[in-house]
Amino acid sequence: MVALGGGHGLHASLSALRRVTTDVTAIVTVADDGGSSGRLRRELGVLPPGDLRMALAALCGDDEWGHTWSQVLQHRFRSEGELHGHAVGNLLIVALWELLGDSVAGLDWVGQLLGAHGRVLPMSSVPLDIAAEVSGIDPERPEALTMVHGQVACASTNGKVRSVSLVPEAPPASPQAVKAVREADWVVFGPGSWFTSVLPHLLVPDLAHALVTTRARRMVALNLSPQQGETDGFRPETYLEVLHEHAPKLGVDVVLADRGTVEEVEPLLEVVGQLGGRLELESLSRDDGTPRHDPDRLAAAFERILED
Repeated sequence: MVALGGGHGLHASLSALRRVTTDVTAIVTVADDGGSSGRLRRELGVLPPGDLRMALAALCGDDEWGHTWSQVLQHRFRSEGELHGHAVGNLLIVALWELLGDSVAGLDWVGQLLGAHGRVLPMSSVPLDIAAEVSGIDPERPEALTMVHGQVACASTNGKVRSVSLVPEAPPASPQAVKAVREADWVVFGPGSWFTSVLPHLLVPDLAHALVTTRARRMVALNLSPQQGETDGFRPETYLEVLHEHAPKLGVDVVLADRGTVEEVEPLLEVVGQLGGRLELESLSRDDGTPRHDPDRLAAAFERILED
């Protein structure tokens, strides 16, 4: 299994996938420019480690060792000084990168320390920036397009994101990520921030080519709710339409959606069919009313799909 994304969405899919398979690889976006990751990136010129850290934390086991190390990685310092807001895991990852001079080797060492149930790879070997075409920023010109730069700015815009691109425009893919996609049985897109975590993988040329040509089956796990700024007003089928716009040659075998969030099935079925896939509706959300995936329910859904 190869899972693509970043942040909380990828954390959710990995937390489920590690319950289903012992062979899971996360391929993670490297465009974060905010918080602890942004500070380390600007100061040291490294890949932003935050989304990579979250993926590693998600792959920790359910035993005491796994729980403890997951908490250590995610712990943030609280102070009045320079360490305020830094995550321990970010500092650990960057320290290994500096010692080893190899981003993938550093992540593998952290994974060994944690006893991670899988591997975490960056999607590109260089830090990236996201640029988005956004409409509606100027209320007097609602259809006018404005270019917004930076992942944080794109994710928090008060306009409507129309498309995204990467800077540099054709970045080098991580060779290990390309190899993982080519050797996978399944590739999973989403859930997650659609424009800033999921779609960027399809804008890295060598990785995109591998995703289009791999023999692996492709699954799209849809979000439970629109994300303010990025996907305001999105219906379930809109995620797939945007995916197709950014990668018209990408086929889809399965689309997994939460039964409670799909109000009209027919429009979604139509788009899924156009992409060559089948729709799986399952109860995936938590019972607390928040738009978050329940890892056990998501794992059960993944397992049923893999057995078909």
